[in-house]
Amino acid sequence: MNYILFDGTVRNALLPFTFTRPVADIRIGILTIREKWEQYLGSTTTTLTEEYLMEKYPMVEMEQNIMINASFLPNAILVDLIQNLEQNQAVVYQEEIVAFYTNDSQEEVNFEQYDLVVYEGDLMQIENTWDIFAKNDSALRDDFNLITADRTSQPIPKSVNVIAPEHIFIEEGAKLEFVTLNASTGPIYIGKNSEIMEGSVIRGPFALCESGRVKLATKVYGATTVGPHSVIGGEVNNSVLFGYSNKGHDGFLGNSVLGEWCNIGADSNNSNLKNNYEEVRLWSYETEGFAKTGLQFCGLMMGDHSKCGINMMFNTGTVVGVSANIFGSGFPRNFVPSYSWGGAAGFSTYITAKAFQTAKIVMARRNIEFTDQDAAILTHVFEETKKYRKE
Repeated sequence: MNYILFDGTVRNALLPFTFTRPVADIRIGILTIREKWEQYLGSTTTTLTEEYLMEKYPMVEMEQNIMINASFLPNAILVDLIQNLEQNQAVVYQEEIVAFYTNDSQEEVNFEQYDLVVYEGDLMQIENTWDIFAKNDSALRDDFNLITADRTSQPIPKSVNVIAPEHIFIEEGAKLEFVTLNASTGPIYIGKNSEIMEGSVIRGPFALCESGRVKLATKVYGATTVGPHSVIGGEVNNSVLFGYSNKGHDGFLGNSVLGEWCNIGADSNNSNLKNNYEEVRLWSYETEGFAKTGLQFCGLMMGDHSKCGINMMFNTGTVVGVSANIFGSGFPRNFVPSYSWGGAAGFSTYITAKAFQTAKIVMARRNIEFTDQDAAILTHVFEETKKYRKE
């Protein structure tokens, strides 16, 4: 069977992260949503997403296909229902289509003519940007069980101070000495060729993905995910770094999400709690206003390729778009549009030529090419987000 992951109705609610990727390629837990589905299905997947992303994330359609709403995270029961779908059948959860069978000869899909298979039970769905950190605890536990089942961890080095070692899994090539790991509060996953430097104290749930690094004397509270080739230092609490992003120095990052190729300058901090303890509101690209999150703790949402200088301070519930460069003293406003250059004193437009030159240099440090596809996607984002900038 051919499986295609589609963005669904939540794509705009997940901006700025879905400016540069399909919903399926959001990381939550240890794996991306796509990686979770492919593990469960035992099959590769392709994507139905925005047209400007399709060259980089193409859809492969065959004679028989099952379309899956990528905002839903898989579990064994759901996957069994999906793998047994037949023609004109769909899986539905709380009146939303989770998956449906289609073939290449269908001119249109009319769900009124479908046999609806109702999923009963709980399903995890990523509907808003803040769900990525708020639901990371459950997602991380599920991923830990999925990818460590019937496998044996590398031995825990003798110098490591450890609590609940049965909930710790270390992949081949990982390096860690003279650190404290407390997995009594949740599992700890240490990925292939990653490193945790001396003096670090980590409380689960925690995931350090392949080639990630935790710098000297870092303090980490769960549920935190450090994506592939990412670096953390200082103090980190309940945050997700998608991959190739750095928060490598002292300073606090809490209840936050960083996309790819982000950099947080030394001694920079974000607030994750308002002084009056009220519910945090977060910028919504859907409504173009500030949406209620239902959360008392909510920090920084930063899109791909955005960066901040040293000693930056971010207000509670700040959203930074794609390819922004923030610096200077004081608190910038809590919505920073894509391609903004500046800080609390004001912003100008960060032109694409300069932004792309920086991206090329940054990506080359990880031996990854900045391609024409990348440039086309980022150019589209620049044009799409013009209305938010004071040009």
